[in-house]
Amino acid sequence: MFTEAFEDILRDQCTPGVVRSIEGGASPAMLWGAIADAGFLELLASEDAGGAGLPLADLFPILHLLGRYAVPLPIGESLAARALLPAGEVPAGMVTLAPAVRPAQGGGWICPNVPFGAIADHVIADDGESLLLFSCAQSTRQSTGIVHSLAASLKFGADAVPKKMPRHGDDARAFGAALYASMLSGALARAFEITLQYGNDRVQFGKAIGKFQAIQHQLAVMSELVAASRMAAEAAFQAEGNAPTLMVAAIAKGRTSEAVSECATVSHAVHGAIGVTEEYDLQLYTRRMHEWRVAHGSEQYWNNVVGEAVIASGQPVADFVRAVAQQ
Repeated sequence: MFTEAFEDILRDQCTPGVVRSIEGGASPAMLWGAIADAGFLELLASEDAGGAGLPLADLFPILHLLGRYAVPLPIGESLAARALLPAGEVPAGMVTLAPAVRPAQGGGWICPNVPFGAIADHVIADDGESLLLFSCAQSTRQSTGIVHSLAASLKFGADAVPKKMPRHGDDARAFGAALYASMLSGALARAFEITLQYGNDRVQFGKAIGKFQAIQHQLAVMSELVAASRMAAEAAFQAEGNAPTLMVAAIAKGRTSEAVSECATVSHAVHGAIGVTEEYDLQLYTRRMHEWRVAHGSEQYWNNVVGEAVIASGQPVADFVRAVAQQ
């Protein structure tokens, strides 16, 4: 029910034209308002707090849609904030999650390469002892330099005192990985659909290029990677509590990030020159795939985390994975 209603809003309000407009500097207020006013930001909040009390497993399709529609707002992070922060402490406006935070020389804090840092109103950072809630209005935002990217590094002066919140283990870290794994699964799926359609429509030498064996092989490999990515991302949201478990989230982010390079390569190889043009929608997804691949940890980072845990467990890999899946 929630998924269908959410997609109806995105289909109407988050068109490729709207995405391009917000990336170009237009106000995100209309799209944000359409989602917030419909109550979708409160899906994880308890019913006592006015939310839907949605089980974690039911959140995955919502996050998957964020990737499928290339939503240019921190909707997933703002949803996660309802699970990470105490009831009544979630600020109004767009909330994002910082992948890292460190003290700045001379005082203050630096949050490097924060997804949606260019437009967010607030950012949550985990310093290993507490969750730190900053107001982005007190920050200096530094662009990544990537065209149309909404990520930015945030620097807070010594006078910007964050609100400290209780930290529940690695919940914030796990949410960041699982969230971007889910969004990646959606972007990968949409890129595959666009590529498959183009292969069926584009005619060369008297037949659709999708009928050539070499193209079919590439599309088959891409479809396998897309399916595996969705399965891994969905598995990250099968935990009993209100946050993903770290190791399953690590496996999900490693799997989905690893799929990006080959899937983006196949998409653009099948499309040829048209695939990189600004007017064609494919680039909306492949740009996000490359950016989200490294957001909250690349496959190299998370595969190292998983590998170290396997070695420490002393178990065969298959037994380790089965044990993790039951957490």
